[in-house]
Order: sequence, then structure tokens, then C-alpha cells
Amino acid sequence: MSTFAPGSAHLTCRALVIDRERRVLRVLGPAGGPPVLPGARAGADDRTLLEVALRAVTERTRLTPADLCLTPELLTTPAHVEALTPTHYEFTFALYLAHELPEPLPDAEWTPVDQLDSADPGATSSAAALDGRPIPVNASALIHDGEGRYLLHLRDNIPGIWEPGAFALLGGGREPGDRTLEDTLRRELAEEVPGLEPADLEPYAVEEAVGTDGLCVPVQVFSGRWTGDPDKVGLAEGVLLRWFRPETLHRLRLDPGTRELLLRHASRPAAPTPVIPRPAKAPDAGGTELNIVGVHLYAEDDEGRVLLGLRHPDAVFAGSTWHFLAGHCERESAVACLVREALEEAGLLIDPGDVELAHVVHVLHGPSARPRLQLVFRARRWQGTPWLREPDKCLDWRWWDPDRLPEPLVPYARAAIDGIRTGRAYSEMGWCPA
Repeated sequence: MSTFAPGSAHLTCRALVIDRERRVLRVLGPAGGPPVLPGARAGADDRTLLEVALRAVTERTRLTPADLCLTPELLTTPAHVEALTPTHYEFTFALYLAHELPEPLPDAEWTPVDQLDSADPGATSSAAALDGRPIPVNASALIHDGEGRYLLHLRDNIPGIWEPGAFALLGGGREPGDRTLEDTLRRELAEEVPGLEPADLEPYAVEEAVGTDGLCVPVQVFSGRWTGDPDKVGLAEGVLLRWFRPETLHRLRLDPGTRELLLRHASRPAAPTPVIPRPAKAPDAGGTELNIVGVHLYAEDDEGRVLLGLRHPDAVFAGSTWHFLAGHCERESAVACLVREALEEAGLLIDPGDVELAHVVHVLHGPSARPRLQLVFRARRWQGTPWLREPDKCLDWRWWDPDRLPEPLVPYARAAIDGIRTGRAYSEMGWCPA
């Protein structure tokens, strides 16, 4: 939000705070009236409208800005704006509760979204579209050279920016036009260091930072490899780029969380020596044929139900049919593909360490079709609630009892579910008996 001057207008800002149970924070109304959203009037000392909404929460409750975070759907955009009079405007900002509270808040209550007053349609409609589950809205790059060095960015020593005058990872905040957090990171890298293009960006970890406004900021950290010379790339922001080894990090002005993250990455087991693939042969009746690799998410909720999506009628494969959240492997590992597809298709954030291979289906759809190796991975944990991020590909996400699966369902998806439930690791479909 930009700086503003209230002038003669009466500007009121409210905070629509939602927790993981989709409950809305309300405080006692004026003169002991019915509960209302925390609100405050903008003053001359307020820098942004969002800052006013945060002040409304902190003044009326024990919450601090660090207990709250932006919603990935709205970021700093108001959830609702209403002109109460020609000179009185009311802005409602949506925020998520970043962490579970250790104890109840005095003089406040949490109201389920479906029980909000119909007299406040702006808050009701805004809250109905939000799930209350924080997910990252910033992305950072943990760039290494594969030989133990890490690239760090010395930030400008300018008051008002995050970590002024300190070394940090490259990256920044999501903007409305960014389709994924990887898009966010690549855009930020292009803006900050136009000549730097790391290879094999993969989600590595989710960390938390504190923004300049005091809000909690979940950050998706991507790891990537680069071996260039920092002095030979254009640096559009900050002071300098340098390579550092883990043993020298203690000498730098560096956020403790970033230092711990780098040390953790440096202490991971060494990756096996890559195998150089043989040149592919043209397919023939008796030769080698490359298989298409598909990656699929097997996720169960607390009731043991399986997540499936209804594919768009115009989908190239299996239109108007239920299927796993899935995608094709690009030039990436299968787990990296799963993590990427889960975030792109349904807004789910999955840590690669929480994934395990659950079933493999080797499929042949016809004599002339290329074979497909369908890998089904079980996610033990994830962050977020499934929502339609690609409505041109999927019409609905729904949890299904495995004993009452929907119809029509992609046949190999049904075979995989049956295999997982019976403890089988492998199935075949479409192949002629030997």
C-alpha cells in the first residue's frame, strides 16, 4: 500500500482476521454493543491503510503484527471497500492468524464464518472466500555452486526496507500477476540481478520472516545451482553479490534464521554422482522406447478420504472425469514435479521430505501409444486447502470415501487407490500377457 494523506476524508480501516478453523475475530462493539471487527480511524501519522487495520487489532487485543500474516488471495489489497457517506470510506483488510494461540484472547471472540451477521455483507462475503490457512507469499533463492559456496546479497542500508545493510538471500514478495511462487522468484531475480539464471530451482524449505510492517511472512525457499562470477552479472538492487562458505557466515551481518538455513543445507548428505544417460534410440519393435512419466498426488484427510479433481470437459485427457492431482515430469525430479503441480493446481504447499512413493502403474493405452509410467506419491503433510487455481483444467476438488469413489474415474487412478489400500506397490494396465 502506498503512503496517503487523510485530508478532509474520514477513513476507517477494519481487520478481518481469520484462523485455521475459518473463524473470524471480533471485539466488543462501542458502548457494550454487539461484537464487531476491530477497526480504527486513519490518522496523520499512519503511513498506509493496512497499518491502520493492524493498529486496530493490536489496540483491541493482545495480538501483535507478528501473530498475523497476509492472505495469499488478496495480499495488501482490501477485501472490501465501502463508501458510508460521501466523505467517509471504510476499508476492510483480510489477515490470517499465523500461529495457534496458546490461550484465549480477553474481550474478543471467534465467530464461525457461516455465523457472521448478515448486516455486514462485506465482511461475510470476503470471509467466505478465504480458508484461513497461511501459505507462503514470498519466495527466496538459496543459490549454491555445488561445491560448498553460497551466494549472498548485501542489501542497501536504507531505513524502511527489510534487513537494511545486511546480507540476505535474493527474492521478494508475490505480486498479483505471479502465477506461482517460482514465477515470483524468477521475476525478482530478473529485477535484482538480470544476468543471474540459476538451474534446477526446486522448493527446499518454508521459513518465516518478519516484514517491515511487523507481519509474519511465510517464505518459500527454492534451492538452485549457479556457478557464475557475481562481478560479471548486472546488479540492479543492493550493494554487491559474493560467494561465502559456511564456516565464514558467523562473520557476516546475517539474519540468524538465514544462517541456520544455509548451515542446514550445507550439512545435507552429498548427492550421488549423476549418471550420464545414453543417447535415446528411435522406438522399434525390439528396441528401447522412452516412457512418459506422470506424477500424481495421493492425499488423505483426517477421515481417510482421498483428494480427487473433476477435470474440465475440454481437457485433452479424461475430460469430465475424476482424477488425481497430476502432471507430467518436465526437466525436474519426480518429487519436485509433485511439489510444483500441487502448488500450481490447488494451492497446496508440500515439503519434499513429507512425500513417499505409494504406487506405480505402468500403462499402455494402445499398440501405437507411448508407454506411461504413472508414479503416485503419498503426502503425509501439507499446508493449505485445495482451491481452483487452474479453473480451465479442473472444475472441482473434493474428498472421497475410497469405498465410494466417484464415476467416471480414470481407470489407472482407481487401480492405484486399490493397490495402495491393499499394500501393493505396482500395477499394470493395457499390456498384453507375456
